[in-house]
Amino acid sequence: MTDSTWTDPESELLERIRDRLGGESEGEDEDTTAVLATLVDVEGSAYRRPGAKMLFDADGGGTGAITAGCLEDELQRAATEVRETGQPRLVSYDLREDGESDVWGLGVGCNGRLEILLEPLAESLRPAVTAFDEGRDVAICTVLADDGPLECGDRAYYHPDERGGRFDADSDPADWPTDALDRPARELVERGRGDRLERTLDGRRLEVFVDGFVAPPELVICGAGHDVAPVVELAAAEFRVTVVGFRGAVDLTERFPEADRTVTTSPARLRDALELDDRTYAVVMSHNVVDDRLAVDELLRSPAPYVGLLGPRERFEEMRAAFGAEGRQFTTGELERLYTPIGLDLGSGSPYGIAHSIVAEVLAVANDREPGHLSARDGPIHERVDVADGRE
Repeated sequence: MTDSTWTDPESELLERIRDRLGGESEGEDEDTTAVLATLVDVEGSAYRRPGAKMLFDADGGGTGAITAGCLEDELQRAATEVRETGQPRLVSYDLREDGESDVWGLGVGCNGRLEILLEPLAESLRPAVTAFDEGRDVAICTVLADDGPLECGDRAYYHPDERGGRFDADSDPADWPTDALDRPARELVERGRGDRLERTLDGRRLEVFVDGFVAPPELVICGAGHDVAPVVELAAAEFRVTVVGFRGAVDLTERFPEADRTVTTSPARLRDALELDDRTYAVVMSHNVVDDRLAVDELLRSPAPYVGLLGPRERFEEMRAAFGAEGRQFTTGELERLYTPIGLDLGSGSPYGIAHSIVAEVLAVANDREPGHLSARDGPIHERVDVADGRE
């Protein structure tokens, strides 16, 4: 693999999966089939948590990351074997100092045991790509082992928004214990987490990895200045980014190629032009006082949980005074969702430093985190999963 692709965001990996699935439908042979690696279990500490993925191409390229580079070359070799056999395979690596293998137990950054599912890329993954494209959440249930009729790699999908929850399977639906999987699948997709589940049903032992796959939230950026570009570039790894321009004189698509979409509208018609919900985060940085004022008013009337306004605090106080003269009073809830001056105090005044500050603040709000140093945090860095079966 190359050093330039292991840091690609999940959205890039899914686009690559979509491209490869298109190739297979046109008759791609097994020698060129991509292999998907999914981290399904972790004991101890690791760079990524269960659900992290990486796609290995036959030419040696890779997209995504499971570790910080500790295992990717070894996984590439294992992926070659999976590609040759056409069969899914579970592999494990003990990276702890007292692990089973001295090769993996010393000199690497992780300190845990990792179990990884390697499988040839197949059509059974297309519903996940479709859900991502359509902005829908879904839980991907993948069989790791079964004493019954299911085989390693068989897959079912839990759709939480359809009639209170619905399962689709790529095999006989009767083979899936959907009643036993419903609650943990619903919980994991709500939290956007993955976990390995073990169930014993009438003497049948079933192991399933349930991957709560949450479509990325939307970041709406109001503005078309050159300082918007670094924000778009950094945010694109975590958000579905929409850039909104208010004048139409700038080709937004050309200026912001990393944006998922661009919209030209009036700041007073933002709620008409966009679907703003509780998973929409907004940044206002048009540098035009009138446009910013109208945009902030529109956004605070929407359910958006975060509205960030670029500029000094005094600028908003002047806006607020003008609003008050017009009879517009902000509620406590509205003011709690307004962040101005925008961003975290990172101490940098460069365009990229400001962009890092803005995106970091939006991420903290989206992840319900109080920004702070990880060195001051008690307990593990990553949230541990504790679903209905009591596993952590």
